[in-house]
Amino acid sequence: MPRYKLTIEYDGTPFVGWQIQAAGESVQGALARAVERFCGEAVSVQGAGRTDAGVHATGQVAHVELAKDWKPDTVRDAINAHLRPLPIAVLAAERAADDFHARFSATGRRYVYRIIARRPSLVLERDRAWRVLRPLDAPAMAEGAARLIGRHDFTTFRAIGCQAALPVKTLDRLEVETVPIEGPGMEIRVHAQARSFLHHQVRSLVGTLVKVGEGAWTADDVSAALEAKDRTRCGPMAPSAGLYLAEVTY
Repeated sequence: MPRYKLTIEYDGTPFVGWQIQAAGESVQGALARAVERFCGEAVSVQGAGRTDAGVHATGQVAHVELAKDWKPDTVRDAINAHLRPLPIAVLAAERAADDFHARFSATGRRYVYRIIARRPSLVLERDRAWRVLRPLDAPAMAEGAARLIGRHDFTTFRAIGCQAALPVKTLDRLEVETVPIEGPGMEIRVHAQARSFLHHQVRSLVGTLVKVGEGAWTADDVSAALEAKDRTRCGPMAPSAGLYLAEVTY
């Protein structure tokens, strides 16, 4: 059966997450329903990452198998037609090798976390960034981030219910970027890249770095939290609204 690789973006605000659950609308479920309406086939949509409720994507990847050999552009446009008005779009569809798997073939994943520091409430960026009330020290955050790059036991920065067999991961990139914005305040983006991540790892790392940016922690405190291998030593977990699955590499 022809296999198609789909590159997808979505606003995660109205969804219970990527994965189909017993209650609530999921991104995976909405895509499967759109495919069935397009071609009459009940399919399993396999994604590269199981984003949580409220988490967004600009570069999620999934694959589906269809009985008919459709043109990729037809697959893209037909799925999108049946997704409306949900905030999900298939950006690209392409034929993939029979052994391609969106999750298991991936060699890397890149997440971006957006923080906007300002006193006024977010209006246009509501549910798309984490608003903090005070300016953040981006260079200090970058110093703290540098302590986390590499292969480590990230027990401190994993969810209690994380199902990964081991807490050891290799963090290839953790970069703090200041982005110019119009109006009051400042925006900071944290870029995290690894082959794979633990559950809630990125949000836990970002919450810890914000403690550094606020001046409550130092880079040495970040190192101590990492070395403790103790979830209670983690900074506050950043909310889901600022997190984006930006890219999956193969």
